[in-house]
Amino acid sequence: MKRLVFLVPVALFAVVVLTFAIGLGRDPSRIPSVLVGKPLPVFSLPGVRSRDAGLSSKEFRGEPRLLNVFASWCVSCRVEHPVLLQLKQEGVPIDGLDWKDDAIQGAHYLAQNGDPYMRAGNDRSGRTGIDLGVTGVPETFVVDGRGIVRYKHVGPIEPDDWTGTIKPLMDSLRTHS
Repeated sequence: MKRLVFLVPVALFAVVVLTFAIGLGRDPSRIPSVLVGKPLPVFSLPGVRSRDAGLSSKEFRGEPRLLNVFASWCVSCRVEHPVLLQLKQEGVPIDGLDWKDDAIQGAHYLAQNGDPYMRAGNDRSGRTGIDLGVTGVPETFVVDGRGIVRYKHVGPIEPDDWTGTIKPLMDSLRTHS
């Protein structure tokens, strides 16, 4: 009995240490998405900019594209923004979802920093973001030509993320469309 009293706390401690070790070995930016392999949730959002008709899930047909979730109040979005502008110059189709933000603030952010988006919708309530499984901004989804989510990137897209993961996937989706 004395051995059992000693072994139970030691075993519990070992389980806790093992759990922490596994957790520390995981990349926090790699949050799996339940949407990967499934169609985008149905949504229709008003435009961020006055010239926009808005953004709808129905528009994600034809060619693979990125859906970038951003906000004017997001510091990390400002880090990512130059990469998105470069991708736009390279001809990458990108749509924006302005999450939990006022459309006027979102439009001002794009006017001041450059506009990488073909279309941009305002999700002031955050409902569409919730349906997409957004946990914070920025997040970017790779959507194929049939409206199916193929990949989710959490955090700012950096050049290595583009060249190492996202671009090869986009190229593959273009050849299989």
